[in-house]
Amino acid sequence: MNSQQSLEYWVIPPETDAEFVACMEEVLDTYELPYDPLRPMVCMDEQPVQLVKETRKPIEATKARPKRVDYEYERAGTASIFMFCEPLAGWRQATARDQRTKADWALEVAQLLDTRYVDCKQVTLVCDNLNTHTKGAFYEVFTPEKARAYVKRIHFVYTPKHGSWLNIAENELSAMTRQCLKNRRIGTLETLQEEIAAWATDVNLTQREVDWQMKVGDARIKLKAVYPKVKT
Repeated sequence: MNSQQSLEYWVIPPETDAEFVACMEEVLDTYELPYDPLRPMVCMDEQPVQLVKETRKPIEATKARPKRVDYEYERAGTASIFMFCEPLAGWRQATARDQRTKADWALEVAQLLDTRYVDCKQVTLVCDNLNTHTKGAFYEVFTPEKARAYVKRIHFVYTPKHGSWLNIAENELSAMTRQCLKNRRIGTLETLQEEIAAWATDVNLTQREVDWQMKVGDARIKLKAVYPKVKT
């Protein structure tokens, strides 16, 4: 056995799982809906980030040398990035908080409902099936009347467990990590917030809507093994 052989990491779907299939097809059907400005479809995802401070001032780049940083660094805690994207509008928003509790999630969603989507009758929210992404989260932050008003304006669509790859916001997080955070040391929450907000603004100005290709018919062929075998 070659112990040096490289590994590839994939999100492998479960074998024969009706619940996985049901959630997956609901997500895929949602992605096929036409654009409706009064009932927009929004995807959201989260990502933890390690904050890292420099221990010595970096030496800036010159024509002859690249920028140089000391190999030592100081861990400065963690933060959580919240990514929201509206695929059919080519829009995304990235924010950061100290943590990602139910309250943090509810506050982020409420902020969007009160600003960008204040005139929308309802928002379809595609998100991962986590214990923080619940209707009850709003009741932990707001009065019952206000919480209910928010919940009534959200149509929840959950990705299946072990199926976060179906969330378009996960792709946006991956792109942001490569384009904005990779190989960088960011030491404070404030700096992180500024950097990811600048990234989102830049991408919103230059990138078009997301062209999601996979449909229910494709899934029934390519992921046939996941579907239960039903005798007819």
